[in-house]
Amino acid sequence: MLGFDEARPFPAEERSLLTPLRGLIAQALERARLYDHENALARGLQNALLPQQLPTLPEARITGRYLPATAWMDIGGDWYDAIPTTHGIVLVVRDVEGHNPAAAATMGQLRSAVRAFAAAGQQPAEVMAAINRLLLDLDPDQLASCIYALIDPDAAVADLVRAGHCPPLLHRCDGITEILEVPGGPLLGIDHASEYPQSQVPPSPGCILALYTDGLVESRDADITVGIDHLRTQRAHASARSLDDLADALLGNAGRAADRTDDIALLLTQYTPGLPPASGG
Repeated sequence: MLGFDEARPFPAEERSLLTPLRGLIAQALERARLYDHENALARGLQNALLPQQLPTLPEARITGRYLPATAWMDIGGDWYDAIPTTHGIVLVVRDVEGHNPAAAATMGQLRSAVRAFAAAGQQPAEVMAAINRLLLDLDPDQLASCIYALIDPDAAVADLVRAGHCPPLLHRCDGITEILEVPGGPLLGIDHASEYPQSQVPPSPGCILALYTDGLVESRDADITVGIDHLRTQRAHASARSLDDLADALLGNAGRAADRTDDIALLLTQYTPGLPPASGG
């Protein structure tokens, strides 16, 4: 709106300028409103796909974090979940390629499939192979990385499978934090015949397993292996009163960066059979 203190006539020359300008401004405002609306829908979809509450279990304490990229406002494809089953606790972190509603839609379909396969009692390697075939059927042009863990409290064993994903970290009760360089298969969505080796790790009471996406460890200035080792060092020296405090500490500078170009998903699980309940956090 243009306003004047006194009544003012508009000559034909001014009218010919202001009339099209009014139309351009109206279109710009409409596009801005549409963008805000679409962004709100995308964020709502993203939040709906992430677990609203992680399970509380006697054999494990679990906490998760998700941070969207700050360099753009599109929806991302990072996702985590923790699924109690009759066969143990399933932990999964996945990173679907792309930052758009299509990536989120694919993520939602894969999330439902993972839960179904996990509830049916399939082994981690079988679940990963099935998800790979499903992704190829859903969208042959889409790629995803994934890490899947099944912790069996009765057998005191954790089965791990990787598909083109960052290796997990394990903080042992003796204070040592190590990178679990378990064998991995290719990214999901490349070949129907891809196989994914399954590895076993014997967890000890009090140990903490960290699963994360590459947004937490990637840097433009260094190789990703440097970022992973930096995360290991962070965990080794972090002093946190609770699992939630530890998650916040591990996000560290990445969570405060104003120009981060990738999403971050982080899932921490402390194996707790025989340990007293957590006192706080």
